[in-house]
Amino acid sequence: MQRTNALAVILLASILAACSSSQNSRYDIADDKAPTSAPDVSKVEDAHPKFEPYSRGGNKANYTVLGKNYQVMDSGEGYQEKGIASWYGAKFHGHLTSNGETYDMYSMSAAHKSLPLPSYVRVTNLKNDKTVIVRVNDRGPFHEDRLIDLSYAAAHRLDMLKTGTANVSLEVIYIANPESIALAELKGTALHFIQIVASSNKTRLDLLANELEKKYQVNSRVQESNKLYRLQLGPIGQAQLANKLTETLKQQGYPQSYLITE
Repeated sequence: MQRTNALAVILLASILAACSSSQNSRYDIADDKAPTSAPDVSKVEDAHPKFEPYSRGGNKANYTVLGKNYQVMDSGEGYQEKGIASWYGAKFHGHLTSNGETYDMYSMSAAHKSLPLPSYVRVTNLKNDKTVIVRVNDRGPFHEDRLIDLSYAAAHRLDMLKTGTANVSLEVIYIANPESIALAELKGTALHFIQIVASSNKTRLDLLANELEKKYQVNSRVQESNKLYRLQLGPIGQAQLANKLTETLKQQGYPQSYLITE
């Protein structure tokens, strides 16, 4: 009888272990964490915004996770929001995102509950004014108090790895279609501005604007949105000159610079 009971206990334990293994079979580890031997991601470039049609995967109009319903936006144009960002790392590295791509925690990517996939988003840490541009290609985070999940690399650039979360502002960089940009350049009617940096400290940006105007002989403007100020050089009429100056600025201490066409 004792031997029979012992066999029953062993059998039950093996069944439970198998169930536990099957529940976590999608991921290599049970709990998320930072990589144990990460490469230097401090120089990882921002995602480069460009026109991309929304993918077939991950853009179902309505979906349900953990009993809660979510609705995907038709377009990210004009989207701005403030909230809490978190980050996700080694547990999900190498696994498929919601739109069928492979998650790379060393790239500038992110997850959002309702933005169409893919979307390009400028994320600013409101505590230190550090900014990154990420490409949203996944769904999440599925916590009521969190707005966006950032890749390990993006979280590193925003200096939020130790805290785990950060108060951020989000702004979608929306590009309607490639034809509109091309036609504007052909007609020579487009005006180009170079976004340099964003900050809640306008005085700091005004001083930097004067310095850059003298150095590069280009006018500047400071634009405000939701108490966040953005320093931009321009307008520049020629796209070629604007692109060249953007690359120069990236190499001379402003790696987050990018071009805006109006």
